[in-house]
Amino acid sequence: MRRRLTLLVAATTCLVLLAFLVPLAVLLRSVAADRAVVAATAELQGLIPLVGTTDLDRLRLAAQQVGAAAERPVTVFLPDGTALGTEAPRTDGVELAARGESLTVARLEGREILVAVGGRPDGTAVIRTFVPRAELTRGVYRSWLVLAGLGLALLLLGLAVADRLARTLIAPITELSAVSHRLARAELTARARPSGPPELRAVANALNHLATRIQELLREEREQLANLSHRLRTPLTALRLESESLADPHEAARVGEQVDAVERAVTGLIRQARRRGVEGGAEPVCDATAVVRERVTFWSVLAEDTGREVALDLADHPLPVRLPADELAAVLDALLGNVFAHTPDGVDFTVALVPGPTGGALLTVTDTGPGLPPTLVDPTALVERGASAAGSTGLGLDIARRAARASGGHLDLSAGSGGGARVAVTLGPPVLAPAPRRAGGAA
Repeated sequence: MRRRLTLLVAATTCLVLLAFLVPLAVLLRSVAADRAVVAATAELQGLIPLVGTTDLDRLRLAAQQVGAAAERPVTVFLPDGTALGTEAPRTDGVELAARGESLTVARLEGREILVAVGGRPDGTAVIRTFVPRAELTRGVYRSWLVLAGLGLALLLLGLAVADRLARTLIAPITELSAVSHRLARAELTARARPSGPPELRAVANALNHLATRIQELLREEREQLANLSHRLRTPLTALRLESESLADPHEAARVGEQVDAVERAVTGLIRQARRRGVEGGAEPVCDATAVVRERVTFWSVLAEDTGREVALDLADHPLPVRLPADELAAVLDALLGNVFAHTPDGVDFTVALVPGPTGGALLTVTDTGPGLPPTLVDPTALVERGASAAGSTGLGLDIARRAARASGGHLDLSAGSGGGARVAVTLGPPVLAPAPRRAGGAA
């Protein structure tokens, strides 16, 4: 924008300067030529009365004196063809002036001034002088240089003013852009300084109002989650007491673990909400290998109860990913929860975690169930929030997709090689962490 404004002012200034300076330059050249012609004609005025009244000898002497005093050659052509004064050719202009008409003839070398003088008994005499081209343009080029310098100075002044004007417009826009990027990075305390034209000040105020409103909405969301946590404490405590009262210690331990898992999930949601809008937070990083191993071990108990076999293909070394551990656990819980909810008992599934192609990790969950609905044309439709083919909430796959995008990866849904469904979640690596070495293994 700054360059465009400068170019616009430069083009406009050049057009204005051309419209004024070119005619002025032509006028200066015409004035200089007219001044030289008038000066040459004035030198002949003292000789005109003598041509019509003086005899030949006195006229010859007068012509020589005027020619010697003048800066230009002066010649008197008498009707009988005699030429007095400076020697000059009898041109066509002289012949035309001998008919009684004074005139000026333009030639390549300059201008020929011819004055017809009547009153002689033998006819009309002609006084001739010649103004060279150098005298006709004397001072013109210097004046043109002055005009060019003036035009250049005006152009530079216009460009300086345009640049200053562009700065006053660009600086507020640049600041607005920087503030919007800071808000996009969850720096919700960023505010724009209203400056510049009224329209830009209005935009800055609107952006600040938007940032304040976002902060208020997030604050309300955190308060609602805190209230939810408080409301869940009582039923969770009751469930924990019920689990402790079970006669079978193994069953009591299993129910207690599930209650603990629900409590951790609620606590994790609250912590995640409180982290939003906080500036300068450390980059969320976790070891995907440890998280996947822990959650698959948890779900293996339920898989054993429902007659399912769990195959785990796990990397034999840590795989750091750009995602908090509780969010990665929520992703795997959502995917495995879909397997248990949408496939009959006895359907086996496989969980694999291998290094990603560009770092990070690739998490896949494959089952041998009925697979995707046969009427489904686009598998990605099931990933949309609220979409479900079995009457569920339709949030599980959307949770996994959002977490994958937050880490810099993506989610893919397709049919498995055995006829079931296959969900692949690509998790991005930490920005500051080196890419892990490539290795594979089975747990």
